[in-house]
Amino acid sequence: MRKQRGGRPRDSRVDHKILQTTRELIDEVGYPALTVDQVATRAGVGKAAIYRRYASKAEMAFAATMYEQQLPPLAGTGSLEGDLLALVRTFHVRMAAPAARQLAPALFSELAVNPELESRFQDTFLAAEQAAFAEIIEQAVARGELAGTVDPAMAHLLLLGSLASALYILNLPLDGAMVTDLAAAAAAGITALADRHHSDPGEAAEPR
Repeated sequence: MRKQRGGRPRDSRVDHKILQTTRELIDEVGYPALTVDQVATRAGVGKAAIYRRYASKAEMAFAATMYEQQLPPLAGTGSLEGDLLALVRTFHVRMAAPAARQLAPALFSELAVNPELESRFQDTFLAAEQAAFAEIIEQAVARGELAGTVDPAMAHLLLLGSLASALYILNLPLDGAMVTDLAAAAAAGITALADRHHSDPGEAAEPR
C-alpha cells in the first residue's frame, strides 16, 4: 500500500476507485464542473478519504488524468532525435487530450500558490520525466552521439516545456509535423549544449 498525505498506509482499491471515478466525471461533465462531492458520491467514499490523498480538486484530477499513467519504456531507436520523438509523441497524446487542456490552467494556477502541491509535483511527475531524459542522454553519450552529458532539466525544458507552451499558452494546433520538428529542434539544442559544455578547453579558448 502507498501512504496517504499524512503518512499512513492507504488502500489501493480506494485509490483506484477515486481516480477512475474522477476520469469518468471529467469525460461526462468536464473539469470546470467537476466537484469533490460528485467524486465521493459516485465512488462511494467519504470526502475525507479524498482529502487525505489530495490537497485539492486540481491535484486529484491531475493524478487521474496524467500522473497515474506510467511513462512508457524508452523506445531505444538508436538515435537521440528518434528517442526524443518517441517520447514527445506519447506526451503530445496525453497533454492534448480534452481533459488535460481543461485541467492544465487550473493546475498551473494552484501550483503558483500552493507550495506543498508544487513540491509534490516536482518530486513525482517532473522527477520521473527528467529521469527519462537522463537515460536518453546517457544512451546518446554512450553511442558517441553527444560530446558529454547535459542537464536533464534543460533537455526537459527544451522539449516538453516547448510542448506545454504550444498547447496551453500559445494554443497552437500541433500536428504530427510540428511534433517532429519539436523533437528535431530539441535534439539540435541538446547537441549544441553538449558541445558547448564539453569542448576541448584549448580549442574553446580564443586569443585576445
